Amino acid sequence: MTTVAAPPAATREALGPTLIKLAKDGLDVVVVDADLGKSTTSRKFRDEYPDRFFSVGIAEANMIGVSCGLAAAGKIAFCSTFAVFLPGRCFDQIRVSVAQTGANVKMVASHAGISVGPDGISAHAIEDLALMCSLPGVTVICPADVVQARQAIEVAAKTQGPFYIRTGRSKVPVIYDDDYEFQLGKADQLRDGSDATVIAVGLLVTPALEAAETLANEGIACRVLNMATVSPMDEAAIAAAARETGAIVTAEEHLVRTGVSAMVSQFVGGTTPVPMGAVGVTGYAESGSADELLQKYGLTVDAIVEEVKSVVARKRGTDGAS
Repeated sequence: MTTVAAPPAATREALGPTLIKLAKDGLDVVVVDADLGKSTTSRKFRDEYPDRFFSVGIAEANMIGVSCGLAAAGKIAFCSTFAVFLPGRCFDQIRVSVAQTGANVKMVASHAGISVGPDGISAHAIEDLALMCSLPGVTVICPADVVQARQAIEVAAKTQGPFYIRTGRSKVPVIYDDDYEFQLGKADQLRDGSDATVIAVGLLVTPALEAAETLANEGIACRVLNMATVSPMDEAAIAAAARETGAIVTAEEHLVRTGVSAMVSQFVGGTTPVPMGAVGVTGYAESGSADELLQKYGLTVDAIVEEVKSVVARKRGTDGAS
């Protein structure tokens, strides 16, 4: 599967327009903002529906409390800010008021990962998936492109219970066309292969597809799964990948020891152990452009290619030499 003709777009760009669409479709959507609506794009909803938009200022914990109150009153409550603040600054409020009560609150965090770039180390959310996946009953989604992000937001609005949707600042290629239909809890197999599988999320999905193309030219057939629903994870697709391809590499813009890699490894290790590798973040980054940081910290096509070669070599019982 290749990218479509649409220009690249940041997944964060999906929020405002999708919320407007949901309201026009008759859903009782309200939005709570913590002073970053321009960046998250939720401010577009404010411009259309000012009476359904509530700004709490730089007070993310209050944002969660207000959202829970609105949800308790029967509203579909969306709240949004940067991922370093949601969940970083208000984890206790999310744990007690959202997760433990099952509140119908939809949390959309933008500017996740190190691709935030020049904002620097304090703005790089590389722990958020681990935090949110630790909470029972919270559905966690990391869309690969703006089309999937739009549909994930719609599904969240129409599904009872708490959601966390992770979006990014950087523009990424559009993978899906208008015929695409997001299925909650189901991985998308974007490419088939029998030698190894790459399970990717977010902005690492496109590099995973490019890596699979490179590997195909070298005689390695690589399956690519877009695991957009991180929790609950599609265990059936993971089991099939382990059974049918015998080697797995995960790719994520997150700490590998606590993110998708850790969750996939736990499942595979307990069911169908196979050689595994991981491409992701191993520590805090620094300030720089998104491209510079992704290159420096190994979130690249080349890194995925090398990791796949390594697991395939281990599967075959060789050192990788021809």
